[in-house]
Amino acid sequence: MSDLPRNAVARTAKLATLPLGLAGRATLGLGKRVVGAPAAAVASEVQQRTAEQLFKVLGELKGGAMKFGQALSVFEAALPEELAGPYRGALTKLQENAPALPAATVHKVMTQSFGPEWRSRFESFSDTPAAAASIGQVHRAVWADGREVAVKVQYPGAGKALLGDLTQLGRISRLFGVLVPGMDVKPLLAELKERIAEELDYAAEADNQRRYAEAYAGDPDVLVPAVVEQQGTVLVTEWIDGIPLSKIIADGTPAQRNRAGQLLLGFLFSGPGRVGLLHADPHPGNFRLLPAADADGAGPWRLGVLDFGAVNRLPEGMPEPIGRAVRYALQDDAEEVVRILTGEGFVRPGMKMDPQEALDYLAPLLDPLRTETFTYSRAWLRDQGAHLSGRGNPAASLGRRFNLPPSYMLIHRVSMGTLGILCQLGSTFAVAEVLEPCLPGLRPE
Repeated sequence: MSDLPRNAVARTAKLATLPLGLAGRATLGLGKRVVGAPAAAVASEVQQRTAEQLFKVLGELKGGAMKFGQALSVFEAALPEELAGPYRGALTKLQENAPALPAATVHKVMTQSFGPEWRSRFESFSDTPAAAASIGQVHRAVWADGREVAVKVQYPGAGKALLGDLTQLGRISRLFGVLVPGMDVKPLLAELKERIAEELDYAAEADNQRRYAEAYAGDPDVLVPAVVEQQGTVLVTEWIDGIPLSKIIADGTPAQRNRAGQLLLGFLFSGPGRVGLLHADPHPGNFRLLPAADADGAGPWRLGVLDFGAVNRLPEGMPEPIGRAVRYALQDDAEEVVRILTGEGFVRPGMKMDPQEALDYLAPLLDPLRTETFTYSRAWLRDQGAHLSGRGNPAASLGRRFNLPPSYMLIHRVSMGTLGILCQLGSTFAVAEVLEPCLPGLRPE
């Protein structure tokens, strides 16, 4: 493969194999049940094969198809174990791996961005990518001044591929209801489409990363690699080693899991106050757990942060009404919570909302703030999902009446994505201590 497949017909045909493949496997599964195979075993096999094909296709196409797969991967923690188990491995592969572009294509992009003498900027440049993701792949190199660097090269044709994939995925969105029952993926696809221009703009990403690097310079908990150079569709930053968060999720120690969760939550929600930006792409492939900065490495683990292409601009920091609403909810002041939510546009004009029902609906999500320490888990998240969507719960119908104002769209996505990762990690830490400095209005006046 010398390029991202840019031909719309070819990409659409590739994506069209997903529902066709699902139909074929469903027929095969029915046949196996007819001849006496246990239904549960057949269902598990169909789910596993469907997931393998789904994420194989999304990964091969890169672009919007893989971007969607990465966004979807953080939500697997909310699924029942019998559904999530068969394809969790396929999901997590997307967070770190993708088929690589050949060296000739990479060299062409480097020449277009830095000129024909681009190699003179480096002491060495590895043609084998160290990582590959949705719209670009990373090569390890040594800059002319001796610094180890990460060179992010954007896939040719990424823009058209992103738009085309997300449009086509929208047309077959019902397929994902088989793998993720009850989840409406259309809003997620729409939000990804809205942010395409930002993701493709490496100059803007370099500016975002410089701002983060300056704000977190010397921070004992967070390391943001410095930007070395940016030209065209290539971004060069300092190289950082570390353990990918996906590996911590898979087989990290309890201490690593706890520390990773604490650092991730603290970094994401401190960004608006320190930088005026919210990192808006919280999937495990964008984070590393690093040894301590001490010479002997004996101190606590740190969080290395990658990829600043998607951000939410919050120059005034996190909206103060969020922290204030949480504070009153913790005090069981239902009337004040509804008043704040109404003022922020979460309740549509003219719609009546019973304050106590609203508080009952939101209460379980406040569990992490009610105790000295809290343990996130897949089981807890599944319970919350059942509470928020259960038809037998009178308060659950409120979820369908809440409105999500546009200004809160990305905050909501980051919050839900972070929650999914924390439950994948199974982290235990003092959540209130982490969030109080980040959410204006949360601390008692």
